[in-house]
Amino acid sequence: MTENSTAGRGFDDLLAANRAYAEAFDLSGFDGIAKAGVAIVTCMDSRIDPLRLVGLEPGDAKIFRNPGGRVGSDALEALVLATHLLNVDRILVVPHTRCAMASNSEAVLRERVGASAGKDASWMTFHAIADQERALREDLARVRTHPLIAKGVESAGFIYDVDTGLLRRVD
Repeated sequence: MTENSTAGRGFDDLLAANRAYAEAFDLSGFDGIAKAGVAIVTCMDSRIDPLRLVGLEPGDAKIFRNPGGRVGSDALEALVLATHLLNVDRILVVPHTRCAMASNSEAVLRERVGASAGKDASWMTFHAIADQERALREDLARVRTHPLIAKGVESAGFIYDVDTGLLRRVD
């Protein structure tokens, strides 16, 4: 358990917030397509608000999040479906600055998780990122060469700066 753990807090605060959210909920009956034709692959980092950082709203885009914002097989599966069935014609791949996946080695991540868990984590693969820009270019190549990503879909890579809120394009 980590030092900032919320273990034992339960879910009452979140359920209360959900009830307040539901009072103004206006997406009932929405068909789930990406109204703006956008898909974003980004990191799970809580400093990232993937819709607002590009001026979008709920319902506008498909979002796929994982540690490091990488385009692995699960992300590719989501993008194939999104480009054929959910109106996506633009894909953004957006890792970010000060990412734990890009600032720690595989060994350090295993050590930190093992220490927190109190168990051996040497067998776990976390996919640490040694060179974030190179990894982003590799991910873009995966998207651009995948045989089932719909023809004509545009893709671009950006690094999101968690300290300024700005995107920097990486091709």
